[in-house]
Amino acid sequence: MSRVKTPNCMVVAAFCSAAFFCRAADAADARGTISGQFAELAAKAEAQQRAAVVGKEGWLFLTAELRHLGVGHFWGKEAKAVSRAANSDAADPLPAILDFSAQLKRAGIELILMPVPPKAALYGDKVLDRAAPQEGNLRADEATAAFYRVCTEQGLKVLDLGPALRRARDADATPLYCRTDSHWSGRGCVVAAELLSQDIRQRPWFASVPKRAFKSDWREADIRGDLADLMEPKAEPEKVRLRFVTDDGGGAPIDWRESPILLLGDSHTLVFHAGEDLHGTGAGLADQLALELGFPVDVVGVRGSGATPARINLLRRKDNLAGKKLVIWCFSAREFTEATGGWRLVPVTSKQ
Repeated sequence: MSRVKTPNCMVVAAFCSAAFFCRAADAADARGTISGQFAELAAKAEAQQRAAVVGKEGWLFLTAELRHLGVGHFWGKEAKAVSRAANSDAADPLPAILDFSAQLKRAGIELILMPVPPKAALYGDKVLDRAAPQEGNLRADEATAAFYRVCTEQGLKVLDLGPALRRARDADATPLYCRTDSHWSGRGCVVAAELLSQDIRQRPWFASVPKRAFKSDWREADIRGDLADLMEPKAEPEKVRLRFVTDDGGGAPIDWRESPILLLGDSHTLVFHAGEDLHGTGAGLADQLALELGFPVDVVGVRGSGATPARINLLRRKDNLAGKKLVIWCFSAREFTEATGGWRLVPVTSKQ
C-alpha cells in the first residue's frame, strides 16, 4: 500500500469519502463511461488512502487527476458540488479566469490559457481496463474540452493541448508524460513549446524583439518521479529523454525579467528548468520557448497550485507587468477542481 504524504511540487488534497465519488459517477451516467471509470478508480484509491494509482507497464497516476477526470461538469452551478476548494465561494474557476483576462486586457496585455491535460487523459489505456479509443471528437477529458469552449465563447484565448498531444502520441512512441512523475515529459514540453511558438510568431510585436541563437541536443537523464516517492516499496528511477537548450556560452537560457512574454503557472513551468527536486535545468518549457522564439521568457512559477497562488506571486512582484505583451498561463488541468485554495479574484495590475 502507498504511503500517504504530500509529494514535491504539488498539493494533494484531503481525501473524500467513496460515497461522494459514487454520486459523481452517477451524475456522469457513470459506470460504462470513461469518466465513470476514472471516478471509480479515484474512489477506490481514496478509500484506501492512496495518493497515487499503479497502472500498467510501470505507469503511475495521481489520484487527484483521476478524480478530476471523473467529476464531469465543474463550473457554474456544479462547481461547489465537485470542487476541493476550502472556500466554496472560490470553487468556480471561470470568474477568476475571466477577471484575470480582463485585468490584462485593460493593461494592453494578451492572455493565453494553456492548461496541461491530465496524464490519464492521454494515457487512459495505461490505467483503465477498457479505455475507449480517442478518435474524432471523443475525449477522456470531454468536460474540460467543454469548459474550454465556454471560455472561448467568453472571448478567452485557449490553447487546448489535448489534440496536439494526441497527434504526437500517434506519431511517436516516446512518452509525452513521465511514467512515475506527475509532470509531462521532455517531449511533452517540446510539443507545447512548438505549438505556442507557432501562435506567438504571428503577433505584430514579435519581429521587433531582439533575437539570440540557442542550441539544443537530446540526452537521456535519470529522474526519481514524485509519484514514485508515494509508493511502498518505492519505484525505480525513470529514464527520460530531454532536449537541453544552451546559449553560445554553453549555459541554459536565463529567465529574462524584461521579456515581453510572461510564463505563469505551477510546477509544469518549472520542471526540467528550475533544478533541485524538479529534475534538472535547461530542458523545461521556458527553455524550449527560448529555443523556438529566439529569446528567453520571464517565468513566475510556483511549486504548488497554479490557480490562486501563482497570481498572488505575480501580484507580489509589484511591477504592474511592465513591458509585457503576452501572459501564458500554464497549469495542470486538474486544478480546475483540485485546487484546495480555490479560484480567488486577485488584483494583479493597478489598472482596475
